[in-house]
Amino acid sequence: MKDTSSQKLETLDIVLDGLMRRYADRVPDVKTIIDAMVQHKIIANAQDIENDHIAFRTMGVPQLGVQSFEKIFLHYGYQKRDHYYFEGKKLDAWWYSPPRETDPRIFVSELRVNDLSPEAQRVIRSYTDEVKSDPVDSLILDDGYAVDAFLHQPLWRTPSVADYQTLLKESEYAAWVIYNRYYLNHFTISVHNLPEGYNTVAQFNSFLESIHIKLNTAGGKIKTSPDGGLIQSATVAEMINAQFAHEDTLRISGSYVEFAERKVLPQFENLTANQINRSHRRDGFEAANADKIFESTYTTQTSR
Repeated sequence: MKDTSSQKLETLDIVLDGLMRRYADRVPDVKTIIDAMVQHKIIANAQDIENDHIAFRTMGVPQLGVQSFEKIFLHYGYQKRDHYYFEGKKLDAWWYSPPRETDPRIFVSELRVNDLSPEAQRVIRSYTDEVKSDPVDSLILDDGYAVDAFLHQPLWRTPSVADYQTLLKESEYAAWVIYNRYYLNHFTISVHNLPEGYNTVAQFNSFLESIHIKLNTAGGKIKTSPDGGLIQSATVAEMINAQFAHEDTLRISGSYVEFAERKVLPQFENLTANQINRSHRRDGFEAANADKIFESTYTTQTSR
């Protein structure tokens, strides 16, 4: 008989596999990048990629938001870590460390709905008020397939184009969530584990541009933490043909791919390359970097 912790990890594998499968179907850049990495012999197959982290966006309203969403991953052994505040974008966020080194970190952000204009709040609540109780409380978290399905199902009715565009004018984040809900916002390739010539964000960006991948330029193509330990870049979100209410369609931002380089911490610089693991590198996130990476789904990037 398996112990509870190993059962939870098996369930987590089902959830993560489901998220990545549907995300890859929705974001053609994922296949383009991985196929090119194999072709250039950077990796042998997709399993050689370390997924640094995955990210989700939520609405800060009763019954939903981070307090609801986090119950899923806390159940599987993730631990809540640092809080980040994004004043200009009216967001809070937290990151969660995984139960195993092989699992991705998780970054969950939440829109501070009460900080928006009365009109934007009215639009958002006209949808989110349909959720009368915390949906995670009625979810069987030990059923990985049920959790996978939940993360890809509507929580409220399909929005209208007019409501989407109203939100877009004030908060592009709000517009993204009202349509995309819990869809995986991005996954992240750990470039520091790649072979020499590709194992820095600067080098990997050059490779990406050589295969015609469009990069996020907000704050520059390379975003670096003040301590120099976390370096990131991202693609511009894929545009999707979205089906809105009343059979209307509109091309809107979907999801994107991120790239992270975590430097070895100073106290471990004497270790040889084969001794270094995740615990020896800069952990956590950086608000200034994340602030610009959020804009991968913004029209300032997608319309370039």
